[in-house]
Amino acid sequence: MAAGMAIESEGGDNNIYNGKITVFVILSCMMAGMGGVIFGYDIGISGGVTSMEPFLEKFFPEVHRKMKEDTKISNYCKFDSQLLTSFTSSLYVAGLVASFVASSVTRTFGRKPSVLMGGAAFLAGSALGGAAVNVYMLIFGRLLLGVGVGFANQVINVTTFYIFWGHNKLYEM
Repeated sequence: MAAGMAIESEGGDNNIYNGKITVFVILSCMMAGMGGVIFGYDIGISGGVTSMEPFLEKFFPEVHRKMKEDTKISNYCKFDSQLLTSFTSSLYVAGLVASFVASSVTRTFGRKPSVLMGGAAFLAGSALGGAAVNVYMLIFGRLLLGVGVGFANQVINVTTFYIFWGHNKLYEM
């Protein structure tokens, strides 16, 4: 459940925060919120798609066969496949490694090139995943998606930090 509140100041120095909701504030909040959304969105999508019969039939026929053969066994046993596990976890492992690389790229080249590199990797991974004809293309696309997510999550935190402290007079004291 979402909740919110407003704080009204009585006296004091109102020059630090003037309380205006500007386009910049809205876009900053949206950018910060999207950092967490992309991981959660992927969990929902990959979890749903890995249980779809047409997907399993095309990319993981042995899992599909096992699912159809015995309907009395648990889903944990049906989906016991190293290749399916690689498909699911490849994005998260790539995101972890890429976030460490992204910190060096951001420090060396700045935030804009990091965002562009992450966006390009994410776009390439999306295109490759959509055009995949075999499971290896699918996993490689997920690795590229993970690189994009890792870069985005690292850069979003740094950018949010700079947005906040860059406009706060207390930081200069």
